[in-house]
Amino acid sequence: MSRTFRSTKARLAHALFALFATHAFSATSSGAEPIKFGEIESMTGKEAAFGQSAHKGIVLAVEEINAKGGLLGRPVVIVLQDNQSRAGESATIAKKLASRDKVAVVLSGAISSQCNEAGPVLQNAKVPFLATTATDASVTEAGNYVFRNCFVDEFQGAVMAKFARENLKLRRVALLTSASAIASVNLSKIYRKKFTALGGEIPVEQKYSEGDKDFRAQLTAIKASGADGLFVPGYYTEAALVCRQARDLGLNIPIFGTDGWEAPELVAIGGKAVEGTYYSTHYTSENTSPEVVDFVKKFRARFSGEVPDSMAPLAYDAALIAAAAITRAGTTDGPKVRAAIAATKDFPGITGRTTIDAQRNASKDAVIVTVRDGRIAYVETIEP
Repeated sequence: MSRTFRSTKARLAHALFALFATHAFSATSSGAEPIKFGEIESMTGKEAAFGQSAHKGIVLAVEEINAKGGLLGRPVVIVLQDNQSRAGESATIAKKLASRDKVAVVLSGAISSQCNEAGPVLQNAKVPFLATTATDASVTEAGNYVFRNCFVDEFQGAVMAKFARENLKLRRVALLTSASAIASVNLSKIYRKKFTALGGEIPVEQKYSEGDKDFRAQLTAIKASGADGLFVPGYYTEAALVCRQARDLGLNIPIFGTDGWEAPELVAIGGKAVEGTYYSTHYTSENTSPEVVDFVKKFRARFSGEVPDSMAPLAYDAALIAAAAITRAGTTDGPKVRAAIAATKDFPGITGRTTIDAQRNASKDAVIVTVRDGRIAYVETIEP
């Protein structure tokens, strides 16, 4: 990549972020002091697809909140901060949101490791934090101010093991784990335990690091193992490259993953190589319930026909859960808002009903999808 191309790409990325941030602040012009929703996203960098999708969900929710008069007679504004998909950035951002911006709550569609950076900071500052898609169990262990409104990896890993064994009828599944991503490491552990308990075997486990682009050595070892399936609990960029290189090597076995695959870039990068692959996620736009149909219609109208992936409705739901908690609390006081979020029961969202349990997690269904003819198609829903 040339220096000129890199600089142009960087300018475009920062311009995109500026556009998002500016729009978020323009939600309302009421004279009342606004209630600030802090937001930590990967708007640029490697996980930008996650952050941009989640942010759109929050924008849509906040616009609807303000159209109905805001919260407590005050408008809501979003204080959006970009962690650039970089390790270490989310902790710094969390400090700024809590101390400088005085936000009432923080929302984040960032990956688990980034939410693990922000959680302890916001716990110490007594600012409620809602992680919208961080599935690793460790995220909410930071303390009683840290919540999530998605399922956890213990469930997701078990779902994919059962799906591989019972639906795909696989017996020997290899693991390809991102050693630098805590969620990937834990998902592989969970998968191994469940799959072997169901009578399956793990003939080999290979590892890689986030940002790697060449997986041929690992895939050659997997091919030699005689595995009849491959589980890749990583993120969409590496997953797409793995699929391409696997097919190039003649490794024509089922390949499947988890919600880290959820991005349009999976198909854009993987092309025909990701056809027939599977992954678990949180929702499908093919759901025919009135709530989902209405959400997809509104989202497409607001964002130039774009069909929302699961990051958007989870973030949308999180913003509305936070808004409902502030309304019930009657204040933006951190401890009172925290208590109201903790008391959330059967909140009716786009991704299902949310009840926050004693560990500040949400019990949700998992959806299995496949890539079919270049698009994401629904396969089945699995309950906890």
